[in-house]
Amino acid sequence: MRHIVVVTGMSGSGKSTAIRALEDAGYFCIDNLPTPLFVKVLELGVAHERLAFVIDAREGEYLKDAPKAIDDARRSGHQVDVLFLDASDEALTRRYSETRRRHPLSGAHEGVAVGLERERAALSELRERSQAVLDTSTLTVHELRRQLMARFAAERPGMAVTLMSFGFKYGVPTNADVVMDVRFLPNPYFVPELKALTGKDSRVASFVLERPESTEFVMRLTDLLGFLVPRYQTEGKTYLTVAIGCTGGKHRSVAIVAALAERLKSQPWAGSLQLWDRDVGKE
Repeated sequence: MRHIVVVTGMSGSGKSTAIRALEDAGYFCIDNLPTPLFVKVLELGVAHERLAFVIDAREGEYLKDAPKAIDDARRSGHQVDVLFLDASDEALTRRYSETRRRHPLSGAHEGVAVGLERERAALSELRERSQAVLDTSTLTVHELRRQLMARFAAERPGMAVTLMSFGFKYGVPTNADVVMDVRFLPNPYFVPELKALTGKDSRVASFVLERPESTEFVMRLTDLLGFLVPRYQTEGKTYLTVAIGCTGGKHRSVAIVAALAERLKSQPWAGSLQLWDRDVGKE
């Protein structure tokens, strides 16, 4: 059985970065694979157990056959994960403006917005069938690569679980499956000697964690994840992102994520655990 990753999504959302990251992770990769050749490539007996293909709106009329091709591959016994990369129209328009490229689905005298609308409609079925939707609106190229390498660089038993700290002032991560708000805890930002530090500093961590409400929160969330993760696995979910937010994503959420990761070490799926402090370096 092969593990196949189908990378799809909006033009400008980072598919080129994704396919390069997968290639570095040991996947045999083909960009812009015509859908009629999808099953043919598998039949050729390519000597790789891990394959990655980009299938997107450039397929034209062939795109409508992509869901069936994916289903056929699964019926043949292959594990096929569809990764859909998305971004806000505002972010995609800005990226097209920066590269001065025309959207592949917009006419010569039409703007990017027209192409984006057509592309979203064309990709709607693939988006619905995807196992993971990753919003890259606020991600740098390096952040996107880091996420993909964490998910695909090595085989892990079961589901890959990411604990993410973030700041609400920078937006709730759209790829989060579970979101928790720790703004009910006292904020180290208002303590002069702690303001410039982060939740990774032992002094900030002590300020946040040496409180009964913090201890109880971490304990209850540990129990909740111990209950949820096996059930998500049973339903076939491959990735789970648990996002914990405070105001700026620098103090409370960072300390709580570290404490939670420590408590989760005893879980049978702890080997797949990844930590990501999304906003810790932002001002």
